Amino acid sequence: MHLAYPAVLAVLLFCVGLYGVLARRNAILVLISVELMLNAVNLNLVAFDVWLRDELHAGQALTLFTIAIAAAEIGIGLAIVLLVYRNGGTADVDKLRDLSERADAPKGAAGSDEQDEQDEKAEAAA
Repeated sequence: MHLAYPAVLAVLLFCVGLYGVLARRNAILVLISVELMLNAVNLNLVAFDVWLRDELHAGQALTLFTIAIAAAEIGIGLAIVLLVYRNGGTADVDKLRDLSERADAPKGAAGSDEQDEQDEKAEAAA
């Protein structure tokens, strides 16, 4: 087996995933792009394992660990995205802010300095 074919395919998959992470605004599409990048790494691990004729099959064992980590990442990531969508009403990554920066954040909470300044300006104007 030529090593160039799976390596080129892995590079293409990784580049598509990297483009998706950098260019997309939807959090679910970003998670899918991360999965594409992890699959490119898995393809490289298996291809080099076959090419090197490793007796321990370390590449395939690492691929199994990577698949398990990807499954846990997508489960937790999707739960976080759904929670943020339920609370904020959007899955746009650019519009997401820290939860403590909401308008109803209590005074003195971390990240609510802007809200405190706006409250002081409103009190001074009144």
